[in-house]
Amino acid sequence: MGQNGQKEDAKEKKEETKLDEERIEKSGQLTLNKNKEKQAIHLLSIIGEIEGHENLGGNSKTTKYEHILPQLAAIEDSMEIDGVLILLNTMGGDVEAGLAIAEMIASLSKPTVSLVLGGSHSIGVPIAVSTDYSFIVPTGTMVIHPVRMNGMVIGVSQTFDYFKQIQDRITGFVCSHCRIKKNRLEDLMMETGILTKDIGTILVGDMAVREGIIREVGGIQEAVAKLHAMIEENKNEKNEK
Repeated sequence: MGQNGQKEDAKEKKEETKLDEERIEKSGQLTLNKNKEKQAIHLLSIIGEIEGHENLGGNSKTTKYEHILPQLAAIEDSMEIDGVLILLNTMGGDVEAGLAIAEMIASLSKPTVSLVLGGSHSIGVPIAVSTDYSFIVPTGTMVIHPVRMNGMVIGVSQTFDYFKQIQDRITGFVCSHCRIKKNRLEDLMMETGILTKDIGTILVGDMAVREGIIREVGGIQEAVAKLHAMIEENKNEKNEK
C-alpha cells in the first residue's frame, strides 16, 4: 500500500472515530467490532430518567423511547449486528415508555445481555430482565416499588383499578422474564421497613441475584464474554438447521 493509500485509511478511521464520538454523545449508542474480525455487538445505554410522552427539563439526563425503539427495529433488521449489550443506570421513569422498550428488547431475535451498573430502579427493572441474560455489578442497585403517579388523581375506585392493572402488567412481564415468583415480587414492592420515605425494597448486587431477578453478579468483562458465547452458540444452531 502506498503513502496515499495509508493517508486515505488514516483519514477514514479519523472520520469513523469522530462519527462514533458524536453518536455516543447524542444517543449513548455504539457498534463494537464493526470490522467483523469478531462478532459485532451493538452497545445501548439506558441512563437517567426514561422519558415518556412529555419532555423533561433540559438539565435532566434522559433516555428517549422514541430514539430507542427505531434503533431496536434497525438492529433486528441489520445483517451486520450479531448481538446487543444494554448498560443500565436509570432511576426509572414513564411506565408505558419503559414497558415499550422492555417488550422490544425481549422480542429481538439476536442474543441480548444487560448489565446493571449504578442502578436500574422502578420501570428499569423490566428492562433489566428483558434480555436473554442479565448481570449486575456488586454495588449496583435495584429499587422495587408499587406504581406511583404524579399530579392530580381522581379519588374513585376506577383509578385504583387502573393502578392495579398497570402494576399487574409490570409484575407479569418481570416474572415471565426472570426466576422470581409473583407473590415474592409483590412482597418486595409492599415492604414498609426498608425505604424511609416510600414503600418498597432496594436490592444491592448479589441480593438481586438471590431473589431471582438478575442472573449473575459481574461487570463488563463477564457481560461481553457471555454475549460473545451466546452469539457463537446462536450461529452454530443456525448452521445445524
